[in-house]
Amino acid sequence: MNDFHPEQALCETRREFGEHGGVTPSISRSSTFTVMDPETMPEIFGGIRGPEQGGCFLYSRHFNPTVDTLARYLSAMEGTEFAVCTASGMSAISCTLLQLCKNGDHIVSSDTIYGGTHALLDELLPQFGITTTFVSPSDTAAFEKAITPKTRVIYTETVGNPTLKVADIRALSKLSKAHGLALVVDNTFTPMMISPARLGADVVVYSMTKYINGASDLVAGAICSTKALVHQLMDLHTGRVMLLGPTMDPRMAYDIIQRLPHLALRMREHSRRALAICRRLEELGVPVVYPGLDSFAQKKLATDLINTGYGYGGMFTIDCTTRERADDLLDELQNKEDFGYIAVSLGYFDTLMSCSGASTSSEISREEQEKMGLSPGLIRLSIGYTGRLEKRIEQMERAVRAVGLVKR
Repeated sequence: MNDFHPEQALCETRREFGEHGGVTPSISRSSTFTVMDPETMPEIFGGIRGPEQGGCFLYSRHFNPTVDTLARYLSAMEGTEFAVCTASGMSAISCTLLQLCKNGDHIVSSDTIYGGTHALLDELLPQFGITTTFVSPSDTAAFEKAITPKTRVIYTETVGNPTLKVADIRALSKLSKAHGLALVVDNTFTPMMISPARLGADVVVYSMTKYINGASDLVAGAICSTKALVHQLMDLHTGRVMLLGPTMDPRMAYDIIQRLPHLALRMREHSRRALAICRRLEELGVPVVYPGLDSFAQKKLATDLINTGYGYGGMFTIDCTTRERADDLLDELQNKEDFGYIAVSLGYFDTLMSCSGASTSSEISREEQEKMGLSPGLIRLSIGYTGRLEKRIEQMERAVRAVGLVKR
């Protein structure tokens, strides 16, 4: 485990107070900003002046005071120089890859990724002349073998969606640096738990819709990286975030700012409950996969990547083998036991669960799902922290018994 404490880094960064001394930052909803000196305007458009060069804001699609505060907090939490916030996780991923790659370039990606990201890499980016080779996230040698002279990016999720395969970020960082590539890591499943930039990632992307926000009431994304890359992304002439325009609303930024201070507490509780439930499932012989179990093939690697004290996360899977049995278990858990909700997304304070092959990974062909180890009956669960833990374990046990998953 690592001795980095993201919550401490977040606490120690400069606090942003409200306009009139409020303990919370102000929400700056203005779409445009006044320039007092006419000569300043062309300097802003020329990139000479900006929020960090004279305190000049231009337009909220470019920079906004409230959104910038959130970005500063995120960069402190991640241990990066800078960050930029976007309107969704997919926009964060898309803008990053389009900034780093151009027509004719190549990406080597984990094959165990969110279905929307897979569709972006496999179907949309080729229309821009950018191709991708998919490999197992647990096979660093496969990444190296797939690199070509046209490769510009190695892309992976820290913990793969939904199979929970763990990428060796340190090894991939060494590989990317040896070949002059950018390592882009989606850390949506493991904020604060794992700090990819401190392990060598060049860019860390998030869907902040999930754990970082934690309330399933907004959609947002983030890109954490160097100051140079963020300035490229926000460049008035070629910046993908600036020109494609996935702008975060300042009210959204304010809501997330208010939830960051208790992110560490939430992640610890998600982890504590997931481990307890998974241990009981394993005792019953249920085919459960969770990084915190001794039976997890990559537990040693997961332990090596995790920051001390955050546990192994709130995500686990149960393989029901068939879609029909998966549906039966989901029905038991939601409609008979009131254990959680059949819904996509994750990181909510209540449990969310879905059959991945027919939902969040449905963009991936059945053949490719089989190749990446995704069973048609695999249920992905994002464990919440509501209700008494002992009762939740009892509910889960009754449900898996009802559908015949208990083996001992």
